[in-house]
Amino acid sequence: MVAPIVQMSSIGTQITEAFAGLDRMEEIFQQEKEGEENDRTLELKNTQGYFSFQKVNFSYEEGKEVLHDINFEMPSGSVTALVGSSGSGKSTIASLTATFLQPSSGEILLDDQPLAQIKLSAYRDHLGLVLQEDFLFEGTIKENILFAKPEAQAHEVENAIKSAYVNEFTDRFEEGLDTLIGERGVKLSGGQRQRIAIARALLADPKILILDEATSNLDTESEAMIQESLAHLMKGRTTLVIAHRLSTIQKADQILVLEKGEIVERGNHESLIAAKGRYHQLYTYQSRI
Repeated sequence: MVAPIVQMSSIGTQITEAFAGLDRMEEIFQQEKEGEENDRTLELKNTQGYFSFQKVNFSYEEGKEVLHDINFEMPSGSVTALVGSSGSGKSTIASLTATFLQPSSGEILLDDQPLAQIKLSAYRDHLGLVLQEDFLFEGTIKENILFAKPEAQAHEVENAIKSAYVNEFTDRFEEGLDTLIGERGVKLSGGQRQRIAIARALLADPKILILDEATSNLDTESEAMIQESLAHLMKGRTTLVIAHRLSTIQKADQILVLEKGEIVERGNHESLIAAKGRYHQLYTYQSRI
């Protein structure tokens, strides 16, 4: 009799959790679908991936600017790294580049066309994102990689897997690429999940890439392997990197140092170290020099 009584006592908790889940689902279903705005009329077919931020300002709340007069360019195929303390505006610039946000004033140009006038579907066909916590779905490793391009050929999938070093761990699994990974990839390590996310981005083959650096919470061995995967991913693509570990961006074409929503320094690693400014402080602190 004890077991049924204990089970009955837990029903109330389960019902409460179920109603909370229903409330959250209702919020999602009631949200308006992101559609094409009337002023987004420009197509984007053979983009070069050349970005230009011109006097960009942004506010989440009226009267509280988080970005002030941001001016910089990202040449086609270059790597631009954003560096700064928490709350300096790095993620906001990345969100503006991804068209998740729109500038309060100023303009972002892509190949000399206003980003605000380019069709979202056309732009995002060329956009790839690799975040710190990429979402993996319940299913197999292969299904999660194919999410980026369901119609991909077998050789395309194989190339993405090898370039992201996914085969380094799937070869040890009995089911290989058909291994079930559980919701959010709970059966995999952090490094393995990141390599699947990178393989997904490689398969999509975007021209523009945004990386919320994928190595900040990994051990040294996993970080070294993922750095090699990212090198394959960034090759020939216009890349914007949010940098947490400064040791990973030394080869970036340009580094932008942000403080309180403003660019306070810019240059490559060597020139910024020589300037002995804010970047030099951050780098020497992380390196414990």
